[in-house]
Amino acid sequence: MRSDPADYQLVAPTSLQAVISLLAEEPGAWLPIAGGTDVMVQYAAGKLPTRKLVSIWNLPELRHIHFSPDEVRIGAGCTYTDLREHETVKREFPLLVSAAGWTGGIANQNRGTLGGNIVNASPAADSLPALLAYEADLILISVRGERRLPYLEFHTGYKQTKLAPDELVQAICLPRRFSDYFSYTRKVGARNAQAISKVCIGALGRMAGGVVQEARIALGSVAPVPLRLVQTEGIVKGKPVGASLLALARKTAAAEIRPIDDIRSTVRYRSAVAGNLVAEFLEKLSLGGTKI
Repeated sequence: MRSDPADYQLVAPTSLQAVISLLAEEPGAWLPIAGGTDVMVQYAAGKLPTRKLVSIWNLPELRHIHFSPDEVRIGAGCTYTDLREHETVKREFPLLVSAAGWTGGIANQNRGTLGGNIVNASPAADSLPALLAYEADLILISVRGERRLPYLEFHTGYKQTKLAPDELVQAICLPRRFSDYFSYTRKVGARNAQAISKVCIGALGRMAGGVVQEARIALGSVAPVPLRLVQTEGIVKGKPVGASLLALARKTAAAEIRPIDDIRSTVRYRSAVAGNLVAEFLEKLSLGGTKI
């Protein structure tokens, strides 16, 4: 049964400093809400345990995209539409832009934020494999100051993260060194948008001298957390792409993932699809395929 709206308290400070001060006063008591695309689903289902909500929607400190020579810093409050429409992001980070286009319909893309997708910590989230492939760092902020954390280390278990009760994700930092990599991304689901992934992949690669110089492969919806396939990457590095390597990559990828049976799919299906996606990425990489 859904709670009475009167049971909830919503405040909307006008600055980031005011928000983190509030979180510091009662750590864990306040739930930050930006676009609300995940929070309101929980509320409608009667599964929103927190009664105190603090709006961080449209705070200027969280709604920016800044480029420096070495990296781009994307404010956690940036929406998927912000990402899809930014020309430099489109040019240098196509995996992220493709994922932004898959995340719900246009209305959700106008409201949903990259930071919210990260903190919601769904292993099926479309944008998270791209962040793993691009080797993102997170800037976390509290009254104690900022700390920088590799995104690869952020998820500790299903819906569990290293975010402290008094912290916010302030920004996502991506190194600007992948613009000449081959980019590959696929979402397998009932539909490309407005459907949760059965399996999704974001991958980057380079060939040199007829062998795989580097491969960066990340999958969603195949484990309790978004997963970087480090073992599979190591297996294919320095080898030519042929039938034997594709078979080995499929086998290694299947051993790395930990899918489950659920309403959307089965372990058997997810394992087969994950292996096929990895193999397709390597085949296209070896052929010098067109970037997405």
